[in-house]
Amino acid sequence: MEFYSIFVTWLSRVLDKIAGWIMVAVMFLVVSNVILRVIFKSPILGTYEYVGFLTAMFIGLAIAYCALQNFHIAVGFLLEKFHPKVQGVVEVFTGVVSLVFLALSAWHIADFAGSMIASGEVSPTTRTPFYPVIYVVAFGFLTLCLVVLLKLTESIRKVVKEWTQSLQA
Repeated sequence: MEFYSIFVTWLSRVLDKIAGWIMVAVMFLVVSNVILRVIFKSPILGTYEYVGFLTAMFIGLAIAYCALQNFHIAVGFLLEKFHPKVQGVVEVFTGVVSLVFLALSAWHIADFAGSMIASGEVSPTTRTPFYPVIYVVAFGFLTLCLVVLLKLTESIRKVVKEWTQSLQA
């Protein structure tokens, strides 16, 4: 299990670094477009589309590391009032539901990318195909599934440990 944890952490970090560089590219593109528009009266064609594509990839690639670091919003004030055993069971349940939802989401996003290939749909201004961006987002969701699975196994271990300790006492 240690190898899985190391792999998921490494993959999430790599994708987060790529997402960071994508955000740098977005900033460079927007600033360049503004400068070219103001000074030379010649903006970069398709900036709006490229920013949209890059932002979608940024979010898709960064979300797994965000979840790995627990940077997401968690509403636990109500759950904290319950016994630790109940908290653990609820944590496992929400982990299973999240894993199933995210796996189905990744599957359907990838399927949607396949339908974009079949239809040949491209962006209106730059004629850039949509499917590569959609596959990147699907891969980001798949990586998020790996993170949720890692967290779920940790939660299950915690619950089993608590239950065995209470049975021994």
